[in-house]
Amino acid sequence: MGMPTSRTVSLVTLGCARNEVDSEELAARLENSGWTLVESAEEAGVVMVNTCGFIDAAKKDSIDTLLAAHQSGAKVVAAGCLAERYGAELAEALPEADAVISFDDYSTIGSRLDDVLAGRRQDAHLPRDRRTLLPLTPVSRATARISIPGHGAAELPDGLAPASGPRVLRRRLGGGPVAPLKLASGCDRRCTFCAIPAFRGSYVSRPPADILEEARWLADSGVRELVLVSENSTSYGKDLSDLRALETLLPALAGVDGIDRVRVSYLQPAELRPGLIEVLCTTPGVAPYFDLSFQHASGPVLRRMRRFGDRERFLDLLAQVRALSPDAGVRSNFIVGFPGESMDDLAELTAFLTDARLDAIGVFGYSDEDGTEAATLDGKLDHDEVADRLASVSDLAEELTAQRAEDRIGSLISVLVESVVPGGFEGRAEHQAPEVDGTVTVQGAGPAVGDLVTVRVAGSEGVDLIASLEHAP
Repeated sequence: MGMPTSRTVSLVTLGCARNEVDSEELAARLENSGWTLVESAEEAGVVMVNTCGFIDAAKKDSIDTLLAAHQSGAKVVAAGCLAERYGAELAEALPEADAVISFDDYSTIGSRLDDVLAGRRQDAHLPRDRRTLLPLTPVSRATARISIPGHGAAELPDGLAPASGPRVLRRRLGGGPVAPLKLASGCDRRCTFCAIPAFRGSYVSRPPADILEEARWLADSGVRELVLVSENSTSYGKDLSDLRALETLLPALAGVDGIDRVRVSYLQPAELRPGLIEVLCTTPGVAPYFDLSFQHASGPVLRRMRRFGDRERFLDLLAQVRALSPDAGVRSNFIVGFPGESMDDLAELTAFLTDARLDAIGVFGYSDEDGTEAATLDGKLDHDEVADRLASVSDLAEELTAQRAEDRIGSLISVLVESVVPGGFEGRAEHQAPEVDGTVTVQGAGPAVGDLVTVRVAGSEGVDLIASLEHAP
């Protein structure tokens, strides 16, 4: 049964790259308070699961992981989005969890786990809309004292940074030449299908100095590609009185010694300004990569989602991108079967997909989410109809992205080496983000992990590319 009384903790992270950053901050806080991080539940006194609360499948995965941790005999703590979103309700439904904690507990996480280890039970928090914790006006938020995961030292008095400048509150849990870097947290958009703003709160940008300091720290630990994450990266700076803050920050990050590539994720089409498109397409060291959450392409459906745009507007946006960077990578996600979606709406979506030449496409079938406006809309489609639409659009997406990969055959691409395999190596091109997009397999020896090499695309398999070495570094 291991050592149930020892101050050892195993961290399990589910969900997105934003959670990965939060876990690495929790790891630093735990070590600072004398806890020892261990790999497996079997060695741990406490297993802390950083859960995902996004959609049903993610919630189920989180619950299963918590139950498995309980089986190990360790004490179990639920943290992260599912815990924040449901609080006491989750604690009641899941007695196997020894504690369900809120984002507000992160700054004192060491003592919270001490309570768990000692068997001191504490009532879980009652969930609340975290948007109510911050002023409505974005520029008034900078001085608010609120616990925001992944934003570093919230425990400093009066919000003052130490005289030596910002210090990095993070401990890398994985190795490798790629790391997520948090730009901001929360969201001010009001999409009818999304519950995230209610439990992640209003939009708060991290100060540029903190982000640059963390980028330098990551570079010193061997990171070569930074993936900037947030709920909405296009909003960066709006609460710092500078809507062009990202346009200034990107070249500065690309200039950090040791960093070869900077990638931005989670861009909102409605907020993508010409100046930002230009910086993303033309700045050396910044990947011309556009992770655009279109969600649909039919105007009427997008209005019901409380979103902007339609097929023509989105194609025009892509034309602006490709005018500056013809080979720019573009990925997007779409929801099919939204309440009221007609066959005409679906035809608009498939027409858009056919014309858009996207590198990666995520397709999701609509399902009601607790507390969202969409759950109250009429025009719900039955489950089988949603499943049918999901299957046909997913098939089309697979065909179109495979075609797009094939179009890249013969071109030169820049690949960041992530692993060396017999007779070659694997990595990702500028148009491929980690985890969610395809990869490149290259024949030819020489490069090491972390090298950036130029290769020529020789073939494709689905969204994955096969290439040959053009010249070693």
